[in-house]
Amino acid sequence: MKQLLTALAAVSILASCGGNADTAAIESARKATIDSMNAIAAAKQHVIDSMNAVKANRTKAASFNSHENTAAAPVTETAAAPAPAKKKWSHTAKGAVVGAGAGAITGAIVNKDRVKGAAIGTIIGAGVGAGTGAIVDKQVKKKQAQQ
Repeated sequence: MKQLLTALAAVSILASCGGNADTAAIESARKATIDSMNAIAAAKQHVIDSMNAVKANRTKAASFNSHENTAAAPVTETAAAPAPAKKKWSHTAKGAVVGAGAGAITGAIVNKDRVKGAAIGTIIGAGVGAGTGAIVDKQVKKKQAQQ
């Protein structure tokens, strides 16, 4: 989902840069967006298929036990493993994304060649944002170590 939002942001920034934008860059961003959407859809379908398989196994086990005339051992259903907790973004990652977005917008506004300005701004903004986030991560880690 994060990749999808990043790709959509890139497409919208490149599309708003004007008529002189490099069509190859727009096309590659569009293709990246479509690819990430397809990957997400495939992952969702995998989850649906596995859930359907578990349901089919439970139904099969229940029908087998209901047709037995003799005392049968109870069927123990294995609980599905809980979904792993979502890993939160580090301050470094958040800073890089926010810095890249802010840098792209600022670079596109400041530079006459909007695509070039957006690209340079993205790189500089991501670097500054990641650096700032790394400092915050270090402070948080130090604070947690003291506790």
